[in-house]
Amino acid sequence: MSDSSFRILIIGVLIACSLTHVRSDASDHRYKVGDVVPLYANKVGPFHNPSETYRYFDLPFCSPDGIIKEKREALGEVLNGDRLVSAPYKLNFRDEKDSAVACRKKLSEQDVAQFRSAVEKDFYFQMYYDDLPIWGFIGKVDKEGKTHPNEYKYFLYKHIQFDILYNKDRVIEISARMDPHSLVDLTEDKEVDVEFMYSVKWKETDTPFEKRMEKYSLSSSLPHHLEIHWFSIINSCVTVLLLTGFLATILMRVLKNDFVKYAQDEEAADDQEETGWKYIHGDVFRFPKYKSLFAAALGSGSQLFTLTVFIFMLALVGVFYPYNRGALFTALVVIYALTSGIAGYTAASFYCQLEGTNWVRNLLLTGCLFCGPLFLTFCFLNTVAIAYNATAALPFGTIVVIVLIWTLVTSPLLVLGGIAGKNSKAEFQAPCRTTKYPREIPPLPWYRSAIPQMAMAGFLPFSAIYIELYYIFASVWGHRIYTIYSILFIVFIILLIVTAFITVALTYFQLAAEDHEWWWRFVNSLVYFDFFSPFPLFNNHNVKF
Repeated sequence: MSDSSFRILIIGVLIACSLTHVRSDASDHRYKVGDVVPLYANKVGPFHNPSETYRYFDLPFCSPDGIIKEKREALGEVLNGDRLVSAPYKLNFRDEKDSAVACRKKLSEQDVAQFRSAVEKDFYFQMYYDDLPIWGFIGKVDKEGKTHPNEYKYFLYKHIQFDILYNKDRVIEISARMDPHSLVDLTEDKEVDVEFMYSVKWKETDTPFEKRMEKYSLSSSLPHHLEIHWFSIINSCVTVLLLTGFLATILMRVLKNDFVKYAQDEEAADDQEETGWKYIHGDVFRFPKYKSLFAAALGSGSQLFTLTVFIFMLALVGVFYPYNRGALFTALVVIYALTSGIAGYTAASFYCQLEGTNWVRNLLLTGCLFCGPLFLTFCFLNTVAIAYNATAALPFGTIVVIVLIWTLVTSPLLVLGGIAGKNSKAEFQAPCRTTKYPREIPPLPWYRSAIPQMAMAGFLPFSAIYIELYYIFASVWGHRIYTIYSILFIVFIILLIVTAFITVALTYFQLAAEDHEWWWRFVNSLVYFDFFSPFPLFNNHNVKF
């Protein structure tokens, strides 16, 4: 072996040893005594409105050395409203501190007024220690013995007690307690010197690392909550059984008798005057109006349904565990971009079956049908968030990334799917010949018009899922955490069945009334399902005290 080869071998061994030695870090959540464990301050906001959040240092907290270090965040974290910065506290692994000064700051009159306003609105803070969430209130209002708000006293907490549980070389649990005896009076507008202090207590536990996130989902799994969820499923199943019996009565007694009569005695059937749905058999497969928009709606709906199924699959395997920052939003963006080919294929294939010619315009309509209203809504909400300096406002770089994903991934896949759908289209095979001129639709009572039928089509599906919707919206707009995805998946299947059944029933009633323009009425019946599709309603980032 030459000298150069020997030197290269020695250097390689030293590098391997150094890499093996440096193994305790945040990537595998393993630490040695004294190692730095990442602690990030995330955001602050009023407790009674969890969707209103601001950056941690928007309040005049002090930072060590006056330097605020921002953490590089993933796309999903930014979309989730997380704005992580280095916290002013140092909680090294198993490093006991009876009490330590995080930083000192002289609060001006303006700072005092800002803190007092936050305390009055019950502001809380959120931090992450080794990816574990921490919450606490920044102050308290003393109302004891006071009858008028002008007599209230406002105090800022200046000492935090961190209680941390560990198992060998891993952090298992952390909580923050505010010292009620260490306060700063903010009642008057005057300068105040504040020492922000903290202390840490470490305690060993037998809880394995794999189960450290379970406590955040216990509230959803409590027995009385599970009873309510199962009651919801039983209620939905009863609805399905009633609809099944209703449809069986229609299909077995009415339609079957008609089919048997026409099959056994065709000549006698020809002599009889046709009524109801049989009277319009030559018009029922006439192509719908605005067929390009109809095909685009069908393509977008197919994509959203596929997206929902994939999100459920990820949820059921445990990807969206509580406080997995931004995982849901990342999955939504990526899966939506990758499934755009399904929308293009479905829309173009169906549009060409309806003898459409301008399939390129149809693809453009398909691509903008969902993204267009979403973009306009985003522009309005993002402008409001920017005006209030809230964390819901997306940075310019994130907007550029989303636009690039839509331009470089979503649009090409949409076009490729459209080309495949155009080339693989089959002829529209109607079971009967369509007449040359459409029949006139007889006047219908008001309750058979589009709006009342949409209301009727939505009532039964809503009655089947309203309990789950309550818990989902409570997690989106409140402090609950929704984690029972298996029950939600069962309810989703029931929602599909109920929607299909009620759509079939209402379509039959419409045809029986000799109204052959059923295509758009069929889509209107499905609007409810698309609107309440559960995939955007998963939420794991709200506060849980």
